[in-house]
Amino acid sequence: MKILITGSTGYIAQRLIPVLLEKGHSLVCVSRDASRFDKSLYSHPGQIEVLEGDMLEEKTLSFPDDTDAAYYLVHSMSSGKDFGKMEEKSARNFITAIGRTQARQVIYLSGIVNDAKLSPHLASRKKVEDTLNSGTVPVTTLRAGIIVGSGSASFEIIRDLVEKLPVMVAPKWLRTKCQPVAIRNVIQFLSGVLLQDYTYRRHFDIYGPDILTYKQMLLQFAEVRGLKRSILTVPVMTPKLSSFWLYFVTSTSYPLAKNLVDSMKVDVVAEPNDLSSKLGITLIPYKEAIRIAFDKIEQKMVLSTWKDAFGGPSSRRISQHVQVPEFGVFTDKKSTTTKTPEEAVNRVFSIGGESGWYYGNWLWGFRGFLDKLFGGVGLNRGRKNPVNISTGETLDFWRVIYSNRKEQRLLLYAEMKLPGEAWLEFTVEGDKVKQVATFRPLGIAGRLYWYAMLPFHYFIFGGMIRKIAGPPR
Repeated sequence: MKILITGSTGYIAQRLIPVLLEKGHSLVCVSRDASRFDKSLYSHPGQIEVLEGDMLEEKTLSFPDDTDAAYYLVHSMSSGKDFGKMEEKSARNFITAIGRTQARQVIYLSGIVNDAKLSPHLASRKKVEDTLNSGTVPVTTLRAGIIVGSGSASFEIIRDLVEKLPVMVAPKWLRTKCQPVAIRNVIQFLSGVLLQDYTYRRHFDIYGPDILTYKQMLLQFAEVRGLKRSILTVPVMTPKLSSFWLYFVTSTSYPLAKNLVDSMKVDVVAEPNDLSSKLGITLIPYKEAIRIAFDKIEQKMVLSTWKDAFGGPSSRRISQHVQVPEFGVFTDKKSTTTKTPEEAVNRVFSIGGESGWYYGNWLWGFRGFLDKLFGGVGLNRGRKNPVNISTGETLDFWRVIYSNRKEQRLLLYAEMKLPGEAWLEFTVEGDKVKQVATFRPLGIAGRLYWYAMLPFHYFIFGGMIRKIAGPPR
């Protein structure tokens, strides 16, 4: 069958695609930027066609006529205050485009919306569901609460809180109830309902066996990790203060933190149904889902992370940043020789995350703190895999614009708060290591910023390239 997948570079889609490929389906993966989708990551790349299309621009959407079914996995929660309008417009453009094909089903992953009073985020999810159902193609809606899996937003935020804070003074919304579901179960549900006609024009809550408060989730996470943690809840922490608390302690962005806090004030407990038994799915308990997630992390088998789906301008259109400007810019160019080119390449492609930046890590950390202070992404996004990195992924406060081990070239684009734009490029040519930092200033502030940073650049960039190259010849 030919299956169309929107949001194909997102967290859920990247988990679903290998499952559908193994079942023999041909996939049409839609992305705003085709350069962000790397077919070589999959075992059956010949079964994948990549289409470029922006759900917010109806004229860019043209789906194959012989499409059998489609997954709608587009999400705009981190896009600021207008995300609700953006999501509704996106859904409306999608149903117009999919309605011109022979598709028999649309599968939509939404949120649990059983509470009488919904957060703006959950209300938007429900509005998208209604919009999709207004089309001509039957829709199957799967409603999930907290999704637990390596790389998921919920998992990584809980991990940040538990591993960083021995004692937490937390808002009262930690008493809110939810019903977490393992990412493995989510993918089983998404693939299981495909072209099952009894699911057409219906919605199903998908959930795990445990109903927990957020406080219980944090403490059970700590228990699985063998950590002792204490949590004190206070009634005086406002939603705005709660959002800042979550933003500074974890790797989330502020818009996402705000929407998460709004949602965490609402109980997300599922309405029971028999979908899991019909599909032969064994529901995974919360603690077991955490253990499975850490097994993947320890084996370096994290397939996707929510961080790669969000970011600054570069996440919208990577191809616009591949060509590093040559005029009207400041550059810091450094090169040196290496006795061990292969090891130098390995160090280049292992940079950031747990490996750090090889020189002046405390300065990098301070720059990340300042970035968080001014509303940026900060340094603690890390990286998905400690050794391999692909185009489109996040790397601390950078976005990977180009990554090619064969060419021995890595190009990064800055997503920290800057009065301008910045690129950082590494290449290894023979026994020569080259490192180029490029900055395109925005007005006088950008020029003053560059000159103010020159002393730091001298030490940081100089030390970094020496460490990458290894011992001198």
